[in-house]
Amino acid sequence: MFLEFFGLREQPFGVSPDPRFLYLGSGHLEALASLYYGIEANRGFLALVARPGMGKTTLLFHLLQKFSPTARTAFIFQTQCNSREFMRFLLAEIGIENDVQDLVRMHEQFNRCLVQEARAGKRFIVVVDEAQNMDASVLETVRLLSDFETPQAKLLQIILAGQPTLADKLASPALTQLRQRITSLSGLSPFSPQETAGFISHRLHVAGYKGPALFSPEALDLMAEASEGIPRQINNYCFHALTLACAMRKRTVDGGVVRQVVNDLDISRFMTDVEATSTLSQLRSQMNLSPDPVLQVPGSHFEGKDLVEGKDLGKPVLASHKRAEDNLSPAEAQQHMQDVSRLLRTWRSG
Repeated sequence: MFLEFFGLREQPFGVSPDPRFLYLGSGHLEALASLYYGIEANRGFLALVARPGMGKTTLLFHLLQKFSPTARTAFIFQTQCNSREFMRFLLAEIGIENDVQDLVRMHEQFNRCLVQEARAGKRFIVVVDEAQNMDASVLETVRLLSDFETPQAKLLQIILAGQPTLADKLASPALTQLRQRITSLSGLSPFSPQETAGFISHRLHVAGYKGPALFSPEALDLMAEASEGIPRQINNYCFHALTLACAMRKRTVDGGVVRQVVNDLDISRFMTDVEATSTLSQLRSQMNLSPDPVLQVPGSHFEGKDLVEGKDLGKPVLASHKRAEDNLSPAEAQQHMQDVSRLLRTWRSG
């Protein structure tokens, strides 16, 4: 393990959503502020939508931690369920265990708890994570919870958090009433290269690192490019980079270490020929290119007439000299897959 080698007190790039490690880039700070003030203003329904790996759960744990002295909170993550199961999960989360199957009685139990907390001067906050997995009928059950209120204020604040497919569901006509009740909709954007470096530095600091810069400037640039600024991917690359650097007895993670890690974690190395051909064909179609060409990378074994005229050939382009389905040697096949991977990364970043 690399903790002792680098003088770390704990794992800086773990997978658990520990709010101590939350790093607030500009997008995360804006989303946190929107959720915080939405709860402060008793706005009822709030929503947080972001791609996988963007740190939604960590941010939500941090938010609930901020309100823990003045609010009763519940965090629901079992979202592949029916309405009865959802209500049982909710009641269990707030310490009410029972075998009641009747939805009306479960609502009554929950309402009594809300009233009790309101009389004690406390807010009640329910976070539903991975809400994109919920059926429309269960989301309707969640909507009905918002009906618990007094003439003066809402008794319950609800945050729906999920991936972009949650927005697709909320946009459906069947959930119009729920969508109309959502008073704040927030998202999370990927980190910039500067924020990626700040994210890595922050997590190392929280984990107890006190030495000189552990990642070289080149390593940080490569990390930002490879991870696309997605926190979960940054964590994964950093964990493997520290592991490899430790095995090589290197005190600094340099560009060579990061390149090796990115290559080791490149899923395209394990794609089947059929999947690789399908992926490349889809890419050609989206780029409005001929269906026949294969990759042309300066310095590679593929040579031929360039199909993109007047373009800077410093980036991978397509050529028509040799077809991917021709008989390739194992070495050529491996090179072809690497070329496909490079083109995909260039296309995505462009």
